[in-house]
Amino acid sequence: MGQAIAVVSGKGGTGKTSFVANVGMALAQMGHSTLCLDCDVGLRNLDIAMAMTDRAMMDFTDVMAGNCTLEEGAAVHPRQKNLYLLTAPARIGAIHIDVNGFRELFPEICKRFDFCLVDAPAGLGAGFQLAVSGADRAVVVSTTDASSLRDAQRTVMELEELPRERVHLVVNRCRKKLMKSLHQTIDDAIDMAGLPLLGVIPEDETIPLYAGRSTPLLLTTNDCAARAYRNIARRILGQRMPLMKIR
Repeated sequence: MGQAIAVVSGKGGTGKTSFVANVGMALAQMGHSTLCLDCDVGLRNLDIAMAMTDRAMMDFTDVMAGNCTLEEGAAVHPRQKNLYLLTAPARIGAIHIDVNGFRELFPEICKRFDFCLVDAPAGLGAGFQLAVSGADRAVVVSTTDASSLRDAQRTVMELEELPRERVHLVVNRCRKKLMKSLHQTIDDAIDMAGLPLLGVIPEDETIPLYAGRSTPLLLTTNDCAARAYRNIARRILGQRMPLMKIR
């Protein structure tokens, strides 16, 4: 059986969607069938991050309604074997989606795929509850600023149904010089969020460039953030990997 991992944060702009796209690709490159599931109803953009805007023809409500099978709804990545996308509906509000019906998708997903990474919308409302409803584990993505870490703490409180050992923190967009100027350390971030650390992703100015070209980061480079995403994927698989040094 596969694993469903909800990728969440209380604050927008922390990099959840990039995390799902890139860690999903890293897992696929390591030979694991991986479904990236967009739960940002009405504001979906995981297809852009995965360079699949012309591939996602059906969404998860089509699978729920029986308009297509899971295999038909999950679009295959054009350049990466083992990587799939099931997108969110573009116009319907999350409040109208039956959470129990959505949760019932996950046994089939976990039979078909080794991993399902669920891209939750920002905030802790209906979309968040939808995203975590079928998850076995959760990753809270935060940046190092105080407001983001405070929102991460609040997010943890909403994940009380998951055992604490199944909830991890990822600190994104780390810049060593900035952290020094703010007298912060990664340990401070861990303590403030109250979660074990899954990984640290350095600030990488090339990410917007690749995104603008609709080019997946992990298909073009092994520098900086790309290595961090691959290391996180290895930790998800249970491998022990040292943290990157942030320059």
